[in-house]
Amino acid sequence: MNPPAPDFLETEESLTAFLKSFERGTWPNSDWNHAAHVAVAACYLFEYPNEDAAIRMRRGILHYNHCVGTVNSDHSGYHETITLFWLAVVKARLQDLEDSLPRVEAVRLLVSELAPQRDLFREYYSFDVVRSVEARRTWIAPDLKPLTPGT
Repeated sequence: MNPPAPDFLETEESLTAFLKSFERGTWPNSDWNHAAHVAVAACYLFEYPNEDAAIRMRRGILHYNHCVGTVNSDHSGYHETITLFWLAVVKARLQDLEDSLPRVEAVRLLVSELAPQRDLFREYYSFDVVRSVEARRTWIAPDLKPLTPGT
């Protein structure tokens, strides 16, 4: 059974407030979890083309980490491969949803499905991608199975 949706997914207004708080770097660090990451990715992919969503996500996480005191280094903070991996997963699932679905409902569904799957990347990588400095700095494609539509 999935946990209840975070409070910021109750309404369109609460989702917008969450996104603005993330972008300002004021979202509580204790609440910056996998569900929040998925929600930001879904919002950006809902609104922007892939590359723009990736740029916004990258810049947003780097900025957010700086604001809350998380060091972006070879061993902590922003992780390029994990970020782009999750953007691809969220994009694939977002494409499966009805176009007419309001943003908050789409994000709520994606968070409900994907937040519990935090370690999904382990099905795609044969090495410890999280600890890899190279993967933290640059995109490394999965080596166990490809990211495909419907992933």
